[in-house]
Amino acid sequence: MKLHDLHPAEGSNRRRMRVGRGIAAGKGKTAGRGTKGQQARTGHHAGPAWFEGGQTPIHVRLPKLRGFKNRFRIEYEIVNVGLISALAETGVLDMPEIEGAKTKSAKPAPVTVTPDILAAAGLVRTLDKPLKILGHGEVTRPLFIVADAFSKSATAKIEAAGGTAQVLEFPTDADLSDDVVANAAPEAPAKAPKTASPTETLPPTSSADEAGSEA
Repeated sequence: MKLHDLHPAEGSNRRRMRVGRGIAAGKGKTAGRGTKGQQARTGHHAGPAWFEGGQTPIHVRLPKLRGFKNRFRIEYEIVNVGLISALAETGVLDMPEIEGAKTKSAKPAPVTVTPDILAAAGLVRTLDKPLKILGHGEVTRPLFIVADAFSKSATAKIEAAGGTAQVLEFPTDADLSDDVVANAAPEAPAKAPKTASPTETLPPTSSADEAGSEA
């Protein structure tokens, strides 16, 4: 092999296309740029990839992001203590009296209020959401309210009137695991080791000894 035998691989080197050299060359006249327009001019620049030809770009057409949506927000059914107290005064929330029960008391008994009672009275639209008691209004009689959450003002007004604000508590995974361990079946007591009987502890007797004893 000599120096003149060296040559690049076939197809690796291609001649540059000469444009604007007449129609016979194949790239004459418009030189492959098309007919007129911005891209047919010398030194044209179409702008960055997000350029949209001069119309309002997408990042301006869309509204700005304001704030955020909390994925962990809890949607409550809310009821004010003033409305509950007003219904309690009208007797709508009172439980039916038991026949034969003594009702002699100088202090009125607290009115029990639960989510089911509020739903029956029309103060709660659905029981699928947790119930929260807010503190708007005045409490004029003792109330025993059971709900999922209370505001500080609601709790203060209920307790000031001689009532109780009871928060519903649901067992957590840790509580359930503790209950499973506590309710587990007790282990069976270990068996005592087996003791040998008196007959098993005696040494074996030979036939010669038996014959001597008979003589």
